[in-house]
Amino acid sequence: MSRTLETAEKIAKIKGWKVNPDKKLAQEIIDGLNKNKELKGKYYCPCKVAIGDPEIDKAIICPCKDSPMEVARDGRCHCGLFVKG
Repeated sequence: MSRTLETAEKIAKIKGWKVNPDKKLAQEIIDGLNKNKELKGKYYCPCKVAIGDPEIDKAIICPCKDSPMEVARDGRCHCGLFVKG
């Protein structure tokens, strides 16, 4: 298990969520997070666009600020990494 996935599991547990049980999908999202960390320096959500303004972009660092509302409303966050526990 990658360190990023381990971190996602810990975050999910704290928030009462789960990491998506679809391991292929979860790994694709983890890969996107790792790529953003490598290229942009932060774990930006791979399904949202960082514009280069750190103050604005901090809202899309995983888990993004919209994820609690999305998980509660839709049963998963927008990208699908986190699902309702």
